[in-house]
Amino acid sequence: MYMIRLIYAYVILLFLLVSISSFAEENPSQPLAGQTTETQAPASTPSAQEYKFEPSEIEKKPYHIGGYFEFRPILYVLDKDNAIYKLNFFNRKEGSTIEDYDGRIWLEGSYEKGILGFFLKTNLGLDHTYKGWDYETKVYEGYASLKPSSSLTIDFGKRVFNWGKGYAWNPAAFVDRPKDPDDPELPREGYYAVTADYIKSFKEGPLKTLSVSPILLPVYHHINDTFGELNKLNFGGRIYGLLYDTDIDLLFLAGGSKTNRFGFDFSRNIITNLEVHGEFAFINHQQKTSVDGNGNTFQTTYEATSFLLGLRYLSSMDTTYILEYYHNAPGYSSRELEGFFSFSDKAFDTFESTGKNKQLIKAETLFQGNYGKMNPGKDYLYLRISQNQPFNILYFTPALTTIMNLDDRSFSISPELLYVGIKNWEFRLKGMALVGSKGAEFGEKQNRYRIEFRVRYYFSLP
Repeated sequence: MYMIRLIYAYVILLFLLVSISSFAEENPSQPLAGQTTETQAPASTPSAQEYKFEPSEIEKKPYHIGGYFEFRPILYVLDKDNAIYKLNFFNRKEGSTIEDYDGRIWLEGSYEKGILGFFLKTNLGLDHTYKGWDYETKVYEGYASLKPSSSLTIDFGKRVFNWGKGYAWNPAAFVDRPKDPDDPELPREGYYAVTADYIKSFKEGPLKTLSVSPILLPVYHHINDTFGELNKLNFGGRIYGLLYDTDIDLLFLAGGSKTNRFGFDFSRNIITNLEVHGEFAFINHQQKTSVDGNGNTFQTTYEATSFLLGLRYLSSMDTTYILEYYHNAPGYSSRELEGFFSFSDKAFDTFESTGKNKQLIKAETLFQGNYGKMNPGKDYLYLRISQNQPFNILYFTPALTTIMNLDDRSFSISPELLYVGIKNWEFRLKGMALVGSKGAEFGEKQNRYRIEFRVRYYFSLP
């Protein structure tokens, strides 16, 4: 009970801090620590003649090597009554908490010379969880780029394409792995593909820019084999236009690894500090497997239409608000989710009373599919409020994020504190509380609370 009160107090305190600072009196901007305000001297003064630059000092280098080291300990407070806990720990005896210790070396580099360029992003991870030690050595992006002209670029290799305009979700990102809505800016692994970008600008008329970006994405053994059905060559693309000061994308994917799908997105600044965005996606012959409380499974095929609407607002007090509504057509209704959780509970009870785990294995298989996605429901609301340097505390940014399943009214709430006041270092303290009733999405998660502390050291080689 004390832990619950402490976390709620932490959430309320941070929310008040963000709210009060957003209405506080605005202060004039000040130079950052270690910097001074400079004025340009007239050309005739001796001080202006003292500064001479060699071309080699300002010439852009053809290569770049950088990245960061990261250490992230995480404490999970478990809820042993929840269905997902029973699935994951039915054959283990855990305490009320478990700890993870995640380490990462993120390396990225590039080399550009003439019309040719090479780009690489890799992750070297070493993690310790309740299951033991695990490590990852993976290329997230690695591709060659050929630029025969200023308007044409051709890329070969593994890339992240970043389709869509949404911040937390991207229903129209047909060739990207899904984001983690709780931390959308985490790096994601790309797919091997051949793609091109042709860009043309127009001086007159409502259309200012037009680009066409076709994609060939093969799916075979050891090549994009998690994307969909094997032994297929998929074709997709994006057509982008800046039309009447509105960013618009037309997106599509076909080829057989996944069913045909198309969509569009848009983004526009209504006023200088208010941006609206949206996405629409249509998926042909979407298939879904669901289960009821007695373990009966059902297969359905339908035409799925998903969409997202959102806005981003920056107040005069330097407070950023991001609000998004997401309709996930392939997701499960609150009744379908409740049926799965009920079946998981019954499977666990059968295992405890008889020792038979057949039903548990079935529930776990379903969970590894669509039920185990980060947000398996149908309708969600996302809100993030962040305050830059409240009360003139330099390099400090508190934030509050909440994600709600609108069907069952369960939600997560995540306060965080970010500090970057030491050169090349980043410190982030983040908590999460999950709130929901029995049978609701966030009420049945494995954890009730989570708190993590992330430390990063950024580096760049000369």
